[in-house]
Amino acid sequence: MNGDKDFLGKEPVGKLLLKLALPTVAAQIINMLYNIVDRIYIGHIPDIGTLALTGVGVCMPLIMIVTAFSAFTGYGGAPRASIFMGKGDQESAERTLGNGFVLQIIISVVLTAVLLLWNRDFLLAFGASPNTIEYGVSYMNIYAIGTIFVQMTLGMNAFITAQGFARTGMLSVLIGAVANIILDPIFIYGLNMGVRGAALATILSQALSCAWVLIFLFGKKTYLKIHRRHLALKAKTVLPMLALGLSVFIMQASESVISICFNSSLLRYGGDIAVGAMTILTSVMQFAMLPLQGLGQGAQPIISYNYGAKNTGRVKLAFKLLLVSSLCYSVLLWLAIMLFPQAFAALFTGDAVLLEFTRSALRVYTACLLLFGIQMACQMTFTSLGNAKASILVAVMRKFILLIPLIYIMPVIFPGDQATAVYMAEPVADFFAVSFKRGEIRKQVKTLISSRFKDSGQTGYK
Repeated sequence: MNGDKDFLGKEPVGKLLLKLALPTVAAQIINMLYNIVDRIYIGHIPDIGTLALTGVGVCMPLIMIVTAFSAFTGYGGAPRASIFMGKGDQESAERTLGNGFVLQIIISVVLTAVLLLWNRDFLLAFGASPNTIEYGVSYMNIYAIGTIFVQMTLGMNAFITAQGFARTGMLSVLIGAVANIILDPIFIYGLNMGVRGAALATILSQALSCAWVLIFLFGKKTYLKIHRRHLALKAKTVLPMLALGLSVFIMQASESVISICFNSSLLRYGGDIAVGAMTILTSVMQFAMLPLQGLGQGAQPIISYNYGAKNTGRVKLAFKLLLVSSLCYSVLLWLAIMLFPQAFAALFTGDAVLLEFTRSALRVYTACLLLFGIQMACQMTFTSLGNAKASILVAVMRKFILLIPLIYIMPVIFPGDQATAVYMAEPVADFFAVSFKRGEIRKQVKTLISSRFKDSGQTGYK
């Protein structure tokens, strides 16, 4: 392996993490703007802004599912490609990339058909009311057409970052985000297209990002290239990729399930205003989720490459730095939200009633956000090490074992203000997840990193 590729195994870990994490965090912050800018513009449409925001908010479970499927192959294949690079196995790394590319196309076609045929039925089941359903359908009918652009951009960009091209990965997101910010007001206000304009701006912007990603992966600068001989799907390549990606898929797809549970409960206990507030709360949570994912993505090539190369000390150090930086960020964001909740809510609405309702709900919903950095750092590390079982366990425990039951239990325990009780499910789940699992998570990470290097023939994959 030449010196250019081996920088992941030689440069100081702290310096390397900083160099890789800054562009990936920047990319995720840009991606956050990408995701929320539609809602900011929609929420300020004169006269209909509040209902339109709620209608588009009900679309979020479907959008999360699309994003989750891109992670299924992207974040399942990219760490494996990095590990193969660390082992010096270029052929297997490029086969993983080629199979991932084909899988993204197949999944995109299926998702597009499903969304076009049944989006109204899904939205009604997810908490849309007669007042908001048409806004949601108008958005999804256009968004569904651009599903392939979303899939290819998010999924294949992971393979760019996994090679250490963090800046290129950031530019992939930046191109689409800038285009979206420019096109949104033109289509929404200038052409008077409303929510349809927001959806059209999104898919056109994603198309630009998609073109950039594919040009790079078919070009000369990338270490791993998409070759025709690697496009035929092979079970020995696809199945381990999907097994590893399953944890990230569950993590992201479960957000969709949780959003459905929240919306249906809030519609029952608080009506459209409570569902509208939830749209804002989930948008604010992206201030936590996406930058933390960026930190994890910056650490992923370092952890995966050195795991493949059996550099135990560098893997341990990278994990420790990721954990500390993630925790610091989540604590600082938590303080900002606790001190200035109205400032965050005001980004999305000027409606006085919704603003006041959201201000108090936001403090409740994010009460344990300061612990979120621990969960994300461990989740991303398990994925980077190729440990599908541990990664899935961490993803499932908080979401399905704790949070979903609590969404329905909390209103029974606190019948006085049932809408607020629904919001309380989030911090209660976070508290118990970290309190009861932190010792086991530390033990698993230490055992996983240390024990797998004892046997000379053990690399983490069979």
